[in-house]
Amino acid sequence: MKHILDAIQSQAATTEDFAALPLPDSYRAVTVHKDETEMFAGLATRDKDPRKSLHLDQVPLPELGPGEALVAVMASSVNYNSVWTSIFEPLSTFSFLERYGRLSELTKRHDLPYHIIGSDLAGVVLRTGPGVNAWKPGDEVVAHCLSVELESSDGHNDTMLDPEQRIWGFETNFGGLAEIALVKSNQLMPKPGHLSWEEAAAPGLVNSTAYRQLVSRNGAGMKQGDNVLIWGASGGLGSYATQFALAGGANPICVVSSPEKADICRSMGAEAVIDRNAEGYKFWKDEQTQDPREWKRFGSKIRELTGGEDIDIVFEHPGRETFGASVYVTRKGGTITTCASTSGYMHEYDNRYLWMSLKRIIGSHFANYREAWEANRLIAKGKIHPTLSKVYSLEETGQAAYDVHRNLHQGKVGVLCLAPEEGLGVRDPEMRAQHLDAINRFRNI
Repeated sequence: MKHILDAIQSQAATTEDFAALPLPDSYRAVTVHKDETEMFAGLATRDKDPRKSLHLDQVPLPELGPGEALVAVMASSVNYNSVWTSIFEPLSTFSFLERYGRLSELTKRHDLPYHIIGSDLAGVVLRTGPGVNAWKPGDEVVAHCLSVELESSDGHNDTMLDPEQRIWGFETNFGGLAEIALVKSNQLMPKPGHLSWEEAAAPGLVNSTAYRQLVSRNGAGMKQGDNVLIWGASGGLGSYATQFALAGGANPICVVSSPEKADICRSMGAEAVIDRNAEGYKFWKDEQTQDPREWKRFGSKIRELTGGEDIDIVFEHPGRETFGASVYVTRKGGTITTCASTSGYMHEYDNRYLWMSLKRIIGSHFANYREAWEANRLIAKGKIHPTLSKVYSLEETGQAAYDVHRNLHQGKVGVLCLAPEEGLGVRDPEMRAQHLDAINRFRNI
């Protein structure tokens, strides 16, 4: 891999130089193993330890197919789907790989006894397959994680509706927590020049997810003046939702769990912040019973912060723990958008507050190529900033995933893959200097 890294760091290598580089037969990658899927059987979710299930293996280089690219990964990051993969919840991802492997002769490559995980990357194109014209070896790129086949008409209005839509590195193999990744060429986007490799790798999945969920017409279609309730507003998803709300002229009401996280939201420019732990909200009396009085108390707190107004849009992702409250506090005709269920998938809410007040629940899952491109464009223009807080080496990915699993992190957690150290890859230092405080906001905690 040294000659590849040398070419990238030289900044003088041409497309022809990269195309002529010999590719290794194998590379290092973070994996889970199919024969270990039952290793956490009987343990509570919280007690399942990604440090035990994630391995750093030497794996064979996959075959490059039509419409695909091999990318030298300089940096990646950890998302919740990496945590879910590592603890084999809600089910083993090998079932995804088996199903994908049955689709075609080419997709059989993905059905392996190991799964290379990771749904973010920043790096350099090494090779492109037949039919790829927009990207060349040597291009510096980031990748979004939508993988589609587009052989059905269903996906041609919104690619997220393709029946064969998958999340790369979660429902497919050859993900980004590795020295080399295999992606479809329509996952690639230009790397923002003012960011380092690890900074550029951090926004991908969560930034695009937040954009679709909150801004896109496929999500809430946020407008100026909207009151937007953002759960986990300093976290990986919420920190981007908070930025989108502020940049779009909306009023974010940021829900956090500590004074430190409240300070982060205020540093982004948010004024309305609720520390749910300090306020002592307990939306559930016990495992089976919610407490509507707490919903009402929560709604009263929101009105204190909005001048008596209710919530237009709820940015939901905790799921079971908060969903009843989210439905209740939304204004008549308002919208609850949900993209995850980190506290549990079985949501319960009082449907009277939904149907009688004409509220809407919208399911939102990642983003299509156009939405991801727009979200990345805003990063490149310095309108939205990465929320990277800490960076680990590839060897330490298990610890990085453990930190995310136990909520010991802020913002996003990065992983250096081929990059030998932090801070490399900046191509526009002048623009970087203009936004340095915002870029480092989560690093200075």
